[in-house]
Amino acid sequence: MTDARILTEALRDPATVARLDPEGWTALLAIARAEQLIGTLSHRLDGLPMPGAAARILSDARASAEQGRIAALWEAEMARRALAPLGIDVILLKGTAYAAAGFAASAGRSIGDLDILVPRAQLDAAEAALLATGWEWVKPDPYDDLYYRRWMHELPPLIHRDRDRMIDVHHTILPLTARITPDADALIADSVALGNGLRILASADRICHAAAHLIADGDLAGGLRNLWDIHCLVEECGTAGLAERAALHGLTAAVERALRLAGRLYGTGNHASGAAGKDQWYLRRLLARDGWGRPARKFTRLGFYVRSHWLRMPPVLLAQHLFKKWRKDQN
Repeated sequence: MTDARILTEALRDPATVARLDPEGWTALLAIARAEQLIGTLSHRLDGLPMPGAAARILSDARASAEQGRIAALWEAEMARRALAPLGIDVILLKGTAYAAAGFAASAGRSIGDLDILVPRAQLDAAEAALLATGWEWVKPDPYDDLYYRRWMHELPPLIHRDRDRMIDVHHTILPLTARITPDADALIADSVALGNGLRILASADRICHAAAHLIADGDLAGGLRNLWDIHCLVEECGTAGLAERAALHGLTAAVERALRLAGRLYGTGNHASGAAGKDQWYLRRLLARDGWGRPARKFTRLGFYVRSHWLRMPPVLLAQHLFKKWRKDQN
């Protein structure tokens, strides 16, 4: 039975595509597109022999990713210009950070919203400055707005009225209601200047953040892309100081699991050994695609969806939140 392992094997060892038949190529491209890794795949397979139709699809994906990279960097510059008069540094997160720094993880990477980190004490000023320079609220509902401001690790998302680009302004990297409380002050204090007025997290903190996003938050949707980020960050920048920073942020278990999973699927370092027990369920969820790129393994996905909510909120608060959402949907 086909699952997303056909994609992880192609990313890990591009030569494996030589044995694909037409059905295999269809599955590879469909799954790569569904996992938002088709641009990354196009870079990994560049120069290898392949069917003409596949070559054209991957060429288009590479061009689209490059356009996305340019747009993401421009949006980062716009945020910098909005916040610079206030003396607020823009610390880039995720894909835009990798692109701005020229990391290997950015090659062909799909980049969605602009994610930035600012000190919580400057959150109101940052929001006011962004609103004054063309961004607008996306969440008009009062309860959704309250949900973000009281419990989440970021402001309600904003979108620019002219450029139609979203920005997520974080003040830490996990919800305030989560069981883990990373040290946001340390993330900011140890961030690294890029020389163009923008900053990124320090090397070990980048991996901690990626692991937190993958393992300690969410339901693993898009997990293969996050895991590829971790693989590239480890291979390019190493893991010096990672154990200490993971302990500081309360993310030791998440980081260790992310490294084991990356080792199993992408051959990251020497982290493949030791994956066992619950890791098998994470692998089953990460690879849950059929040969057409459609979601598979319904009950495994449901289990991780429930888990994501369990991690995000204490039970009583979660029950209250779900009840209010249910009542709103009934009206």
